[in-house]
Formats: sequence, structure tokens, C-alpha cells
Amino acid sequence: MEVPGLQLPPHDGSVLAAVDMHTGGEPLRILLAGLPEVRGQSLLEKRRFVRRQLDWVRRLLLLEPRGHRDMYGALLVPSECEQAHLGVLFMHNEGYSTMCGHAVLALARFAVDYGLVKEPQSPETQVNVHCPCGLVTAFVQYAAGRSGRARFLSVPAFAFATDVAVDVPGFGKTIVDIGYGGAFYAFVSADSFGLDVSSSKTRELVDAASAVTKAVSAQVKLHHPDSEDLAFLYGTILTDGKDAYSEEPTANICVFADAQVDRSPTGSGVTARIALQYHKGLIQLNQTRTFKSGTTDSLFTGKAVKETTCGDFKAVIVEVAGHAYYTGTSYFVVENEDALKNGFLLK
Repeated sequence: MEVPGLQLPPHDGSVLAAVDMHTGGEPLRILLAGLPEVRGQSLLEKRRFVRRQLDWVRRLLLLEPRGHRDMYGALLVPSECEQAHLGVLFMHNEGYSTMCGHAVLALARFAVDYGLVKEPQSPETQVNVHCPCGLVTAFVQYAAGRSGRARFLSVPAFAFATDVAVDVPGFGKTIVDIGYGGAFYAFVSADSFGLDVSSSKTRELVDAASAVTKAVSAQVKLHHPDSEDLAFLYGTILTDGKDAYSEEPTANICVFADAQVDRSPTGSGVTARIALQYHKGLIQLNQTRTFKSGTTDSLFTGKAVKETTCGDFKAVIVEVAGHAYYTGTSYFVVENEDALKNGFLLK
């Protein structure tokens, strides 16, 4: 479909092209063109370089006036991993993540549709996505030339600590679990704060989760066997407390980065939550659970598929599945005299 008269407006600065998608309501803006050279031998080195030298790209793409405080993005970069079909750096309102499940589900479909995978196969096409946390293998349903639902197998996921008491200012002593699913999350039942993940006001949920994140970050020292670049708390996930195995969906809401709210059930969060449930003996291998977003009611499924290790941690590989959809394509231009050209974020 051609739009009559559609052309780039006058500009004298950068031009960036992007494809927009969403997975379970959580947006993903994939940069197609306009990214300067990203230096570094490894993906983690590239992440450091972008954070130090090219952060204007993140701000321009994700923040207002072109985006909003809850926009999410992906930069496609060369990978040093021979098996990878693509390397990716994840972006949010505060900086750069190490893993993002909703983005991997979307990028897997994108890779099939945009030719990053040659000769897609039916009924599923394998897509190897190199994330900062490691290589993630995804599979995309493919039939009659159309891509569909995707699933991925996580990096080793593990319970870092359970039943940790933290002093949360404004809320008092709170018991949390900490799990890793490509990124570290704190988990706590929303009813610990008199809240419900599906019916309480989002602002109240955000305030409670943000307070937990701040408290855990200050009081608990995290570490990861592979790299200290991975050893930070990405956010807090409030749950409905239904961790024992059930065929009924269990709901959660993830608040990460700078009070950013995930609209999806959170793919890396599902991974970490499954790892915690398995560690506690609440689920078995290959028992599929359904996870519901407290904000959009969208659904992901997750299951632990095999045991493994990560350093000294007993870990599991988790399969997460969901469906990503396209929402559009965009060209973003910069006028150099625009004082707000690199974006801003309201507090």
C-alpha cells in the first residue's frame, strides 16, 4: 500500500528507520537503519560502548516526543557468536537490559519475516538470538509463507535467594525471592502490600514495586557466575501469590528500570519465576504454566524443560511462548535546531 504524498519532512540531522511490534501489549521498536558503528569485540562490550557513546539513539527513539516512558527498543548489532542469526541490545527508559523475553519473541518473528533467517522451515523455524546474557534459541511457527507464535529456550535460570527479609521504606520488613532469567528480579506477592495485581491502581503497584527494587538493590549483593555486567537487579515483579502448580493462569506485573511498567507477562520474568517455582518443588519438569499480565490480561506460557547449572547454582532451561504482532513502520527525523531533538522524560 502506498500513501500518496508520503515523504520525509525537511530535516538537517539524523534519520532513523524502525519497525514497531508488540508482544502481549508490550511495545518493541526495532531500529532498522541509522545506527552508527558499534564498537566492541563481544556483545557485552558493544553494550558498554552504546551506553557510553551512542545513548542519544536510545533517547531519540524511545523517549518523548517520539516515544514515551514505557517504550522499549532493540538495536541489531553484529554478534561474535557464529550460530547467531542476529545480535541484539535491549533498550528501555533508563538504559540497557541484558535480556528481554517479549523482545526475543518479537525479534524471532521479525528475523523470519525480514530475511535474517534464510529459507524458513515449516512447521517451525529456528532463530538464534544473541542477547547480552547469552545465546537464546527461539522457534517461530511458519506455514504457507506466514510466521506466527514464537517460543524460546532461556539461558540457565536459577533461584538466587529465597525468603530474603528486606527493609522497604514506607512498607516495613518484606520477604522477597530473587530469581534470574537472563536478568535478576525480586518477587513478592502483591497482597504483602494490601494490593491486587489485576485490580489495584497501577500507580500504587508501581510505587510498591519501585520501593522493593530500591531496597533490594541497596541491601542485597548480587553476583552472576558469567559476568559482573549481569549482576544488577532489573526490577521487581508483584505476583498474585499463586506459585503452586495449577492449570489456571497466575498473574503478575513487572516494574523495571525507572518505574517502567511491562504490559506483557514479562518473558524473562516468567523464566525467573519458573526457576524459583522449580527450586521450591512447586512444579516439575515439563509442567506448563500460564502467566497473565496484570495490566492487559495477555498470556505467556512457561515450563522448565531440563536441569542444568550456572556456576555453583542449580539451574533450569525454561521455555517461554507467546505471540508478537506488527504495529507499523516509522521514519524519525531530526532538525538540528530542535532543543528537544534527543528526547526527554517526564518524572
